[in-house]
Amino acid sequence: MTNASAPLPPQTLVDPLEVDTTRKTSRFSRTDARAARAAKKLSSPWTSLTAILIAIVWTIPTFGLLVTSFRPRSEIRTSGWWTLPWNPGLTLDNYQEALFGSSTSLITYFVNSVVITLPAVIIPISLALLAAYALAWIDFKGRAILFVAIFALQVVPIQVTLIPLLSQYVSWGIAGSFWVIWLSHSIFALPLAIYILHNFMKDIPPSLVEAARMDGAGHVKIFFQVLMPLLTPAIASFAIFQFLWVWNDLLVALTFAGGTTDVAPLTVRVAELSGTRGSQWQLLSAGAFIALVVPLIVFLSLQRYFVRGLLAGSVKG
Repeated sequence: MTNASAPLPPQTLVDPLEVDTTRKTSRFSRTDARAARAAKKLSSPWTSLTAILIAIVWTIPTFGLLVTSFRPRSEIRTSGWWTLPWNPGLTLDNYQEALFGSSTSLITYFVNSVVITLPAVIIPISLALLAAYALAWIDFKGRAILFVAIFALQVVPIQVTLIPLLSQYVSWGIAGSFWVIWLSHSIFALPLAIYILHNFMKDIPPSLVEAARMDGAGHVKIFFQVLMPLLTPAIASFAIFQFLWVWNDLLVALTFAGGTTDVAPLTVRVAELSGTRGSQWQLLSAGAFIALVVPLIVFLSLQRYFVRGLLAGSVKG
């Protein structure tokens, strides 16, 4: 006969924290497995071959433009650039005429593009760094509302602002000068620059700033000695983006500065060449490649900073 008062076998108690940890570990394991499978697919030979083919197809028009820019006019009118292996007639006369010819003089517009682009990159970055630091590390009333307002300015189309800005510049008496182009590009670039730099600053560990404050550092020293060395990828990425945008710009420069020789950038002159010299392909191809070569060199030489700046702050932990 079974004794009713016999002790029950001990029961194993399950810790809820251990269950939760097990679930998280299992979820992370599944995520790592999916990431490993995706990485394996992306690193397969077929994926690499596809990427190479896409790169070749993407580069063919640029290579064709380069070859055409060195071919004489007679060869361009009678054959295509792909006939170069068995018809190698190359010359530098196209570039000499495009850069220094009296009817084209692209060298003057090239200098104008450099004069326009460099300040239009430096000014918004300098202002955006100060604004981003204030919004990220200085506590003041209305900071969140101000940041949202600055972020919302990115959705305003540039075309909407052209006539009001031009009217204001005319009333100030500065229309048709480099100042209006620098000011306009800075205005258009500031919302995005502040947003990018602010988000990058917020990802910097607050312990660094707090340690600097404990050592007696003020805002100026914290900004230049603590944050600036860490902001190099973000600054470089936006500088490249802004440089490419300003160098290739036609609308802003043509609207606010006009097409005069002393202030018009290279894009304005190349656009005029396509209209007035549409039959002279040797000048058009040379002028187009002259306008293309500088941003191409800048991007290829600094692309590692561009990628680092875009990926900065995307992964934590």
